[in-house]
Amino acid sequence: MNFDFNDFQKDIKRTARELLSSRATLERVREAAEARRYDESLWRELVELGWPGIAVDEEHGGQGLGTVGLAILLEEMGYAVAPAPLLSTASAALVLAEAGSDEQRATWLPKLAAGEATGALAVARDGVAELVADGAEADVIVLVEDGSARLLERGSGDVEAFDSIDPTRRFARVSADGAGEALPGDPGPGLDRAAIAVAAELVGVCQRALDMTLAYVKDRKQFGVPVGAFQAVQHKCAEMLMQTESARSATYFAAWAADADPDRLAEGAALAKAAASEAGRVVTSSAIQAHGGIGFTWEADVHWLFKRAQLDAVLLGGAGQHRRRLAELVARRLAPSAA
Repeated sequence: MNFDFNDFQKDIKRTARELLSSRATLERVREAAEARRYDESLWRELVELGWPGIAVDEEHGGQGLGTVGLAILLEEMGYAVAPAPLLSTASAALVLAEAGSDEQRATWLPKLAAGEATGALAVARDGVAELVADGAEADVIVLVEDGSARLLERGSGDVEAFDSIDPTRRFARVSADGAGEALPGDPGPGLDRAAIAVAAELVGVCQRALDMTLAYVKDRKQFGVPVGAFQAVQHKCAEMLMQTESARSATYFAAWAADADPDRLAEGAALAKAAASEAGRVVTSSAIQAHGGIGFTWEADVHWLFKRAQLDAVLLGGAGQHRRRLAELVARRLAPSAA
């Protein structure tokens, strides 16, 4: 059995890595973050390539490449810490595709897929979504609460932008307050696919943190030898690798399930988000520690990864929440056989 990407998916990954390594360098990430803005030229280029619509069905103007295709792109976006609203726009489209009416899908999915509109996904409790990526700038927000969803066009609802510890992404607090248009379907599967998308970005963040750390500990010398030769540092790097690969395996299993075995989607998404959220926190904090004193400085680029991971780790639910959900799903599945 072949668990690798097919040739077309490998081409997508290679193209994304090459493009972002030249268009979304850490220098440009720093410029965008310090200016508290997105890289508009980068976003236009991603739109021209059709990236916002990679998981949108072809009938709605997308590429129809599924959750695996989206995960491949978002892993590379996370690796670059790219300052662009791809994750939020794609996540809104995923839920809209599942829960929207024919008219709602026909109205918004082509616009989101073509980059003519940007979207955001909000998960609310008691009517308020506290952490919404790109909510203030979005043309449409899909707000989910208690198993139902509403569609908020720009100007509807109460949207309050705020600065977070991650200046590479814009965040807002959103309150629907009864505004917007109800989506008639079940948003659950779309929300699961969006959680997988966040997990994929976290995998990319972890891989970049690991790569930067390995390069640093091989070059940095103490007592005349590279610090990577010290056993304690090796153990830390081994743990970072284990966490990254565990998150990657769980995430791509979940992405595969979303496309090929929907009955396993919910469990896969919970597992992926729990593993990736945990890995994001552990790997990026370990990267800063392994960089020593310089790792805590503003001039060192590793902190961009740490900050992105902290917010992604709680976006659409943290590790603890998804572990509890996974336990409930597994218990429910095993209950008949146990009886």
